[in-house]
Amino acid sequence: MQLMILDFFKMAANLKNVSRQGWIDKLSISNPESVADHSYSMAIMCMVMSDLENYDSEKILKMVMLHDLAESKTGDMTPDQISKEKKTVLENTAFFEILENLPDKIKSQYLEIWNEYQENDSPESNIVHQIDRLEMALQARLYQKEGHSEEKLSPFFESAGTQITHPKLKELFRKILKDTQ
Repeated sequence: MQLMILDFFKMAANLKNVSRQGWIDKLSISNPESVADHSYSMAIMCMVMSDLENYDSEKILKMVMLHDLAESKTGDMTPDQISKEKKTVLENTAFFEILENLPDKIKSQYLEIWNEYQENDSPESNIVHQIDRLEMALQARLYQKEGHSEEKLSPFFESAGTQITHPKLKELFRKILKDTQ
């Protein structure tokens, strides 16, 4: 059993080697943040917002840690590369393969959290999806401060702006847009 858990840990650790493809495609960044970088930043944001808003923080943090895990096998695919339907099929298959050797008790729990995130029909999944967009906007602003053009970054800001609806997250998003320091 220890070997099977170690295999799971290795798959998760591989996210440190998976670059966020959107930054490569849109900004031609040679060394962008990794999916693990993104997930960590999201986890911090989700932890704080969940605690402030009295969500189920344990579920939210597990959801964040699992939400991009399939990308350790599939890579980070952008909407320009693949249809949403095909991406869902590939990621579901990869996620099931990653979990297959875990003990049934936690495998079923992780599958349930994964499905809840995919379906985006609970308060926790909804806030995680919105924080995913907020984190992207924050990273875009950081890249802009490094000298990348606002013109190339505008699709990231526009995407975040249309998908963030939670009042506190919307307020944070507006502050990110105004941040010039």
